[in-house]
Amino acid sequence: MMKEVKVGVIGVGSLGQHHARIYSELEGALLVGVADTDKDRADAVGAKLGCRSFSDYSELLEEVEAVSLAVPTERHAEIGTEVLRRRIHVLIEKPIASDLAEADQLLEMSKRTQTILQVGHTERFNPVVKSIRSYVTRPQFFEAHRLGVFVTRSLDIDVVLDLMIHDLDLVLWLTGQPIGEIRAVGIPVLTPRVDIANVRIEFGDGCVANLTASRVSKERVRKLRFFQPHDYISLDLQQQSVEMFSLVETEGERRIIERKPTLEEGEPLWYELEAFLSAVRGNPSPVSCSGEEGRRSLDAALQVLQKIQVRQGGG
Repeated sequence: MMKEVKVGVIGVGSLGQHHARIYSELEGALLVGVADTDKDRADAVGAKLGCRSFSDYSELLEEVEAVSLAVPTERHAEIGTEVLRRRIHVLIEKPIASDLAEADQLLEMSKRTQTILQVGHTERFNPVVKSIRSYVTRPQFFEAHRLGVFVTRSLDIDVVLDLMIHDLDLVLWLTGQPIGEIRAVGIPVLTPRVDIANVRIEFGDGCVANLTASRVSKERVRKLRFFQPHDYISLDLQQQSVEMFSLVETEGERRIIERKPTLEEGEPLWYELEAFLSAVRGNPSPVSCSGEEGRRSLDAALQVLQKIQVRQGGG
């Protein structure tokens, strides 16, 4: 039988409540409780899912083996370090922390306590990404558009750390190459922080990625396409659809064929939490995002922001 893991969720806002919902339905997970500084919100989620609710997360930590941490980024290091110090496994929503020093603090505590630290880069678990992973050879050019309508969530961070970091993580993961040069531009529109940004990244092997992110658009778009020798792959991460065309040679004749990667539909967050609990049980999933990888994506995002600030004359 699958070992049951006692889990909890710290922070049950717009995203954390979905962590709690999935844990309540996931085989092998026992949702012990949820914690939120908004007691009414915690009570409402707890009542809906049939679990305990807490306004003080430290009380929840006395009851669980693993938690999802979905609080504002500025509190990731503080709470995450305390969770790990108690030898409780944690999945921290992206970005891993506000800066690299805080990320290193989390990594050090994870290493010291031999506790699992994963980061919620959910797009790795998107069925369309999973469907093409085995086809990736040597990407040479990426283009991504991640656009969203304006909402009041996540205004403690800018669009690079809120939205673009998803695509930064995917590109870093798919290329496996170090970053060479970064050129970026971004501007505030509705908030004091950067609301729309574009970056051009050149990697060590010559691969180029052109990424655009906006949280002031009139529609939601989540698209990524890339080219590699003999292949063109286009992903709609929101609609969960994929197109792939390849140049093949048969009997001395070259032609373009359309491939149909096997697509297993499902909720990316579900797959992510399933993989997290599998790692907690000692069976790491082929797909995950470690603390080290989360730090790498944060580093890339901070470099993008630094380039934007230089261009704006602020650094």
